[in-house]
Amino acid sequence: MTRKSYRILIAEDFEENRTALKLMLKLAGFEALEACDGEQAIEMVRCEKPDLVLMDISLPVIDGLQATRELRADAECKQLPIIIVSAYDSQETRDEAHAAGGTDYISKPIEFDDLREMLEKYLGER
Repeated sequence: MTRKSYRILIAEDFEENRTALKLMLKLAGFEALEACDGEQAIEMVRCEKPDLVLMDISLPVIDGLQATRELRADAECKQLPIIIVSAYDSQETRDEAHAAGGTDYISKPIEFDDLREMLEKYLGER
């Protein structure tokens, strides 16, 4: 029996951060997809159907919170786990992420163990 290979979309505008997240995902056994702005993230979700999204708040074109709202308005994306990512770790930011439809929140810099725990929470044990 083969194990499902989960696909995670990284919506992050800084290439260094995408590269680091991609490496962490690979080490944890996941396939990574990449988007560098909110508009591209929305398109990627609709076309590629990832299993989970890591959505940075501060994205160009459409910010991560607006992209999350737009995805939540799509019936096909209502159950998609969208983890909001931000360097601004305040209760206000967490509340905004939740109000936008974020499933959960993880702050930068992202630690490998925290990321793996978050992914296991929404996708199951690896």
